[in-house]
Amino acid sequence: MTHSARLSVDIGGTFTDLVLLRSDGASFSAKVSSTPEAPEDALVTGMLEVLAAAELRADALTEVLHGTTVGSNTLLQKLGARCGLITTRGFRDVLEIGRLRTPGMFDLTWDKPEPLVARRYRLEATERVRADGTVLAPLLLDDVLAAGRFFAAEGIESVAICFLNSYTNPAHERQAATAFTAAFPGIAVTASVDVLPEAGEYERTSTTAVNAYVLPPLRGYLTRLEQKLRAHGVTAPLLIGNSNGGLSSASVAQQKPVFFISSGRSSGAVGAQRLGAATDEANLVAFDMGGTTASAALIHRGVLARTHEYEFRAGMSVPSRFIKAGGYMMRVPTVDVAEVGNGAGSIAAIDPAGLLTVGPRSAGAAPGPVCYGRGGTQPTVTDANVVLGLLPPRLAGGSLSLDVLAARAAIDRQLAQPLGLSIEAAACGIREIANANMVRAIRAVTVERGLDPRDLTLLAFGGSGPVHAADLARTLGITRVLFPPSPGVFTAMGMLAGTVEHHELRALAGRLDRVDAGEVAALSAEMQRAAVAQLTAQGYDAASITCSFEIDLRLDGQDAALSIPFDRFDAAALRPAFIAAYRDSYGYTPTDAVEVVALRLHARAQNSEPLDFRALKPTASGDGAAGAARREVHFGRSGSQLTPVLRREAVTGPIDGPVIIEGPDTTIVIPPGARVAPNATGSLVATLEPAR
Repeated sequence: MTHSARLSVDIGGTFTDLVLLRSDGASFSAKVSSTPEAPEDALVTGMLEVLAAAELRADALTEVLHGTTVGSNTLLQKLGARCGLITTRGFRDVLEIGRLRTPGMFDLTWDKPEPLVARRYRLEATERVRADGTVLAPLLLDDVLAAGRFFAAEGIESVAICFLNSYTNPAHERQAATAFTAAFPGIAVTASVDVLPEAGEYERTSTTAVNAYVLPPLRGYLTRLEQKLRAHGVTAPLLIGNSNGGLSSASVAQQKPVFFISSGRSSGAVGAQRLGAATDEANLVAFDMGGTTASAALIHRGVLARTHEYEFRAGMSVPSRFIKAGGYMMRVPTVDVAEVGNGAGSIAAIDPAGLLTVGPRSAGAAPGPVCYGRGGTQPTVTDANVVLGLLPPRLAGGSLSLDVLAARAAIDRQLAQPLGLSIEAAACGIREIANANMVRAIRAVTVERGLDPRDLTLLAFGGSGPVHAADLARTLGITRVLFPPSPGVFTAMGMLAGTVEHHELRALAGRLDRVDAGEVAALSAEMQRAAVAQLTAQGYDAASITCSFEIDLRLDGQDAALSIPFDRFDAAALRPAFIAAYRDSYGYTPTDAVEVVALRLHARAQNSEPLDFRALKPTASGDGAAGAARREVHFGRSGSQLTPVLRREAVTGPIDGPVIIEGPDTTIVIPPGARVAPNATGSLVATLEPAR
């Protein structure tokens, strides 16, 4: 029998994870070292490995799904394009002014993020559109062309165009973009109405600037990737994971990369929601720990938390309605994920005050942790874990041997001796500080949202999530920890649960009780036609496309809006729905008038059956990491114990901790006082004693 398959790939800072789902339900996974200088090389290496394991040719693939960190790394490392901005005369400094807020009121050490477009490259054009869309002053195209000549002479690679009130009348932006592209075809152009046709001058300008900044690097990467896939015989379409946990065509990603900054990371949260539904777990914290970062997302009452606004920053990143101005603002649909710069590759060091710190700097894939033997010299969280006996002598399906002695020597020389500690105590200190950093991310999506984490189940995945999950759960008072099938490649697996998405947005202003229902119906129909046209142009059957609507509402005189789902516009029904959502978000019940801000459409298309965890038949690739039958493991303050080491497939019933469970993609640590058992989906469920 001839099989087809779908391939999902998530490229992280340290490892590239791949999952191949064959048409008979069998799945094959691989974890290979990332190649930061050319991320597509690791993808192709892993693809050939899983195709060989599944006994398939490249042309058997029907879809290639890809989560990429190119966008986020471009922002984090400030490696984007040289950018220019053309805006309405008098609005040159919108990016500098921002929201006139700081993320911490009393933090005197805070530095405002440097704008992605330097002031000398932010130029003005004569034009003016009123808030109602009427033209006050026509566009002077000579200003646009003069700016273009200056940009070309300065080596500018990408330009953002953002005019005042263009969301109500885009004519001037369209004229400027058309004229600029015709005159300067070598410079990429992003018009704000193409990424965010919405009120909010700073938010729209910032979102457009981010798009322009990451567009050339991401476009170049995806072009190279498609060429390599075709060269290896892949004829399947390439779909890119977006920040909302869905999928879009590579061509869309090359035009609107701002929608893909959190590509991949959000897919794990979508997979967590799907797994929660399969295991009747409606309230979950999805915790993902990779090599560079750790993140947390909330599934409450079966619904994955999402938002329409996100600030990207180094360190702690939280899409919060309360914390603003800490990073680069993007108003795009995204999974509500809290992320901290703390992963298995995070570097431990002694700061100028003599204190032990961990992260946010990471050893990444090159050179990597000291124990990888690839030239790394600075101790990391992975080095601490291997010194404590928590990790096996070989990782990534047995392909990577760990040098325990080198890790011990690095921790001893750089941390233990200066701090007057034993090597094991220093390693425990690294682990405890890393755990404390990651607990912050989990608290950000639970305690700070008014939820008690003790009422939730912790779902742990990522290459290192299961190594730390039990300790994090105990700190938070969580008594249940869920380890999914193949947790080390779960984010890649989550993409197989996603659907192809398209978003439409239209500004709509007025009091809720005065908005014309006919106008809403006409706008909704126009948005639906546009979405269906976009998805059918990508090859999806119109019958497979489903659309849902939201309306953005806010209190009269306020700025922040909440998105309320609706099937048919009914002002009388929408007001109490908004009031209830407002009470849940802000803790009190308002009586003010309600305003309409915008309409949103979320269209989904599905060519193939989404992933069903209950029907999944995982097939391990590689020889795993069998390890010894027992080894000495240091469990922090519980001390050192001779601990059983089992392969995951050997866990067929309840087992009391301590026990180390090893697989080809990750290691699961079950500490003393915990019990672990499998469930019907192939997941493992650990039960911990409640905190005293």
